[in-house]
Amino acid sequence: MSLELPDFADVVAAAERLAPVAHRTPVLTSTSLNERLNGEVYFKCENFQRIGAFKFRGGFNALLRLSEQQKKAGVVAFSSGNHAQAVALSAKLLGIPATIIMNSDAPVAKLAATRGYGAKVIEYDRLTQDRAQIAQELVDREGLTLIPPFAHPDVIAGQGTAALELFQDVPDLQQFYVPLGGGGLLSGCLLAAKAMAPHCEVFGVEPQAGDDAQQSLRSGEIVKIAPPASIADGALTQALAPMTFELIRSMVTSVLTVPDTELVQAMRFFAERMKMVVEPTGCLGAAAVMRQGDLQGRKVGVLISGGNVDVSTLGRLLA
Repeated sequence: MSLELPDFADVVAAAERLAPVAHRTPVLTSTSLNERLNGEVYFKCENFQRIGAFKFRGGFNALLRLSEQQKKAGVVAFSSGNHAQAVALSAKLLGIPATIIMNSDAPVAKLAATRGYGAKVIEYDRLTQDRAQIAQELVDREGLTLIPPFAHPDVIAGQGTAALELFQDVPDLQQFYVPLGGGGLLSGCLLAAKAMAPHCEVFGVEPQAGDDAQQSLRSGEIVKIAPPASIADGALTQALAPMTFELIRSMVTSVLTVPDTELVQAMRFFAERMKMVVEPTGCLGAAAVMRQGDLQGRKVGVLISGGNVDVSTLGRLLA
């Protein structure tokens, strides 16, 4: 079965659709970090995107591309939080009914925000139930259209617009670090990077406990792991999808991992030195760069994927 893979033209088209509604998020730097690492680090701050994460880009782009009949029937999505909020807000803006399937242990703030945007939330146990199966039952029974969190050409194209903006602002990056869960963000960013900065090395960064993509690239086929345990709740996927695996395998420089302890260190850096709230998943790229140490004068891009973390969780981790 051939896959319908998105390309850079799809990213450009998504950027045009998103321009009136999505925030063009800032690119920020830290003098102290640049001095410490002997380089220039440019943070693309998707924690300042609508719903507090890059996921709004892909969610809105995908919903905007639906037929009028699909919009009327409604959509269903499954997510640990940020994709849930993205589809919920996008559906609200476009007048589309939305049902979101979320794990019962998702961050309280993400559950509350998703309901706050007007979506119907169905909770499930991620250790014993299959969210994709629950979603498929709703598709079959109620005629809803599934908007998956990463394995969808329009979602991937939308996510890639974050990198498109970064390379427009800083065209001569030599390395680019991107958080990696299911691979939708990394896939989209790779499409933009290869077209706009073909000599830039692009790294996907996963939590150490959830290294399914790293294992998959090493083995040459998709590896599925047990449900991982990490504070990076936005990257707790068990496997890449065929679509994201194909895109990542063909374009990524390498996939790296970082432990939770270093995610906490990065969260503390953002809070103390840059006065930003960044969720653990959003710190994956930054933690990998900090682990690298001496950048030897290189210009490096880092995508901060989101800032949605419960205040109580933030306080506990930073304490």
